[in-house]
Amino acid sequence: MAKKIKPELSLTQIINMSMGFLGIQMAFGLQNGNASRILANLGAEVHELSWFWLVAPITGLIVQPIIGHMGDNTWSPLGRRKPYFLIGAILCAIGLVLLPNAASVTHMFAASALLLAVIFLAMMDASVNVAMEPFRALVGDMLPKHQGTVGFSVQTILIGIGAVLGSKLPDWLTQLGILNVAPKGFVADNVIYSFYIGAILLLISILYTIITTREYSPQEFSEFEEDHKETEEPSRFSDIFKDFASIPAQMKKLGIVQFFSWFALFTMWVFTTSALATHHMGLSPEDTHSKAFNDAGDLTGKLFGMYNLWAIPFAFLLTPIAKWIGKKQTHALALLCGGLGLISMYFIKDINHLWISMVGLGFAWASILAMPYAMLIEVIPQKKMGVYMGIFNFFIVIPQIINGLFGGPIVSGVFGKQAMDYVVVGGVCMLIGALVTMIFVKSEDETPKEIEEEIKQVHF
Repeated sequence: MAKKIKPELSLTQIINMSMGFLGIQMAFGLQNGNASRILANLGAEVHELSWFWLVAPITGLIVQPIIGHMGDNTWSPLGRRKPYFLIGAILCAIGLVLLPNAASVTHMFAASALLLAVIFLAMMDASVNVAMEPFRALVGDMLPKHQGTVGFSVQTILIGIGAVLGSKLPDWLTQLGILNVAPKGFVADNVIYSFYIGAILLLISILYTIITTREYSPQEFSEFEEDHKETEEPSRFSDIFKDFASIPAQMKKLGIVQFFSWFALFTMWVFTTSALATHHMGLSPEDTHSKAFNDAGDLTGKLFGMYNLWAIPFAFLLTPIAKWIGKKQTHALALLCGGLGLISMYFIKDINHLWISMVGLGFAWASILAMPYAMLIEVIPQKKMGVYMGIFNFFIVIPQIINGLFGGPIVSGVFGKQAMDYVVVGGVCMLIGALVTMIFVKSEDETPKEIEEEIKQVHF
């Protein structure tokens, strides 16, 4: 039987199927901008912060390949990926409500507020990974490969909008008169209410995607031209390990780039609040409860909102820039700008000028969320889209785990608890990622025969 070409989707359809990412990234924006602040409010020391943040990459390491494999090999009346959107969204919303209320929940359970906060953070991270991984796979499921850059760029735009909302919510609520300070051992009301709003918008955005998007059935997938070389044998759970062993060379090279990129991002997310408090505001590293420290937390949220805001226009520009200079050149340029942005935070002493650093980070963030995936879907088979997206996540979470284990002791023991010095290290890592991209990664127009051969090997 003649194979069909997977049809192009309209911009509206692409937006609809990615709308849930807005809510997911709003949850991440709230977490990235406030988790260190919440943990510090509940008693965590600066050198312990990266250890507590380990729950995020560890849950991603475990959850995403499993969810990807399950999505590849199951079908329900709701669809292939959508059941995981819904389950993940509900559990993540519960985590958003519980995390900032850990101190209050302590009275119901005989446990420390800090321990409960870590448990709720783990719950939130596990569930958001359940919801997030299928969205990456859905782009590969629904779009022909030449629309991949557009699909992931649209996701990046929605991610940017969600992250801006999540990052700026606490500061907006403070301006409305809601307190941004709380008694020792508790979390400020502006943070708590922000998490409530985030939970509601997460559920609404996920439900919007579920209602407006129809996934292709297994029968339709079998008719598409891109699937004609793939085996029809049923996939077993143990095949995850075989899939990992046979990942294409292009994926390995992109994985190295991801390693350095996400090592830098994790550094920024964990240590920016402490870096601003000590380097820009002159506070002691032991000061984690004063109004000045919480002002540093609000500033972190604003800055994170800025780089996400800058990511939105850059996401619109990714496709034309990639057509002009190539995908890998675009990604290398973006990482160069991001690395310089992180490093510049050390030298820009006036907090009113730190927006300059966020411009470069916005370009890098837009590209990190789109270009590696646009290059990746060129070399992986359709029927293993989910599991390979999950395996690709290893190259995101492993650097975060390594950083989480050693970042805190390095900040404490090497840099004398001056976290800004370690933020500079993160910037250097992003520059290394740019260099690796230019030297090792091959774009599709450079080695089409090589990439085609890799696809054949993976298919068989």
